[in-house]
Amino acid sequence: MSSSTAVPGQSPIAETAPLSLCALEPHVPADRLVAEMVPPPRFDTVRFDTYVPDPDQPSQVEAVKVLSEFATGLGGAHATGVGKRKWFSRKAAPVAGPLGVYLDGGYGVGKTHLLASLWHATPAAPSLKAFGTFVELTNLVGALGFQQTVQTLSGHRLLCIDEFELDDPGDTVLVSSLLSRLVEAGVALAATSNTLPGKLGEGRFAAADFLREIQGLSSHFRPLRIDGEDYRHRGLPEAPAPYSDEQVTRAAYATEGASLDDFPSLLDHLARVHPSRYGALTDGIRAVCLTDVQPVPDQSTALRLVVLADRLYDREIPVLASGLPFDRLFSDEMLNGGYRKKYFRAISRLTALARDAKGLVAQ
Repeated sequence: MSSSTAVPGQSPIAETAPLSLCALEPHVPADRLVAEMVPPPRFDTVRFDTYVPDPDQPSQVEAVKVLSEFATGLGGAHATGVGKRKWFSRKAAPVAGPLGVYLDGGYGVGKTHLLASLWHATPAAPSLKAFGTFVELTNLVGALGFQQTVQTLSGHRLLCIDEFELDDPGDTVLVSSLLSRLVEAGVALAATSNTLPGKLGEGRFAAADFLREIQGLSSHFRPLRIDGEDYRHRGLPEAPAPYSDEQVTRAAYATEGASLDDFPSLLDHLARVHPSRYGALTDGIRAVCLTDVQPVPDQSTALRLVVLADRLYDREIPVLASGLPFDRLFSDEMLNGGYRKKYFRAISRLTALARDAKGLVAQ
């Protein structure tokens, strides 16, 4: 349906009216949560040979080598032989060494690229491999229940967990218990998390945190350090300054599949939609246009915005915005608090999506 709108200071434009995220309240059945545990669209085509190591960071070259060998070693049946499904008639030799890898590194060094490459390279049917963020995994447990989640995933060959969170003790214990049961079933594990801001250069700071928090599971993981600078800022221009409300509105009307929302209203709407449905909230959206971006008012709202930023980044949906720049979304108190790594990740990802949106604005 087409409609006409008047933008202040401009003549009316007749284009397709944009969608509104605030008008959407998707329902996501539990079986969809399981079926969607695959690398996000941004990482559909990544492979080890498409990862471009920084020539000044030998740890990146080593990571590709180690993970390639790890994937090769996962061929055949469950290493313990006690998995729910026996999907090869001949049992392969057990995997040598730990049945898990932990990728330790800062923002934008390509950890998710490597984790997705491991998923693609592991010789098993897609239905026998699972890939998701820590938040998506906890959402799955919430939807299915603990025992059903164990039963559902125990027949898998590999479980990849991106952005393992260490800042919520309850969720960490829950996921650690789940992983213990899956290790018993012969499921191989791989995980990533970020080194905390301000702690880069302190060796295995994040790895030590990770191994301590998962306690009894630590012997199952081999820490793999990946050094380097954020590739999203490597050789790229600074993030574009926010546009005017007028520019954002015109771009939303001129872009097929775009959404247009007032930022404070969107934050209110996110409080009414469970984070497990934020991916479905973006179904069919090709660009997100936001007016009046303001500082996030509180921590609960900020954490919901982090999840939305992750889903937008996974789906490569550009974000065009007016108001404050994205590096001013979170207060100094938030950026110095316990959830700071999530907020820095959101800033990094929204900045990348803002760059992607530059082409939506008419020159």
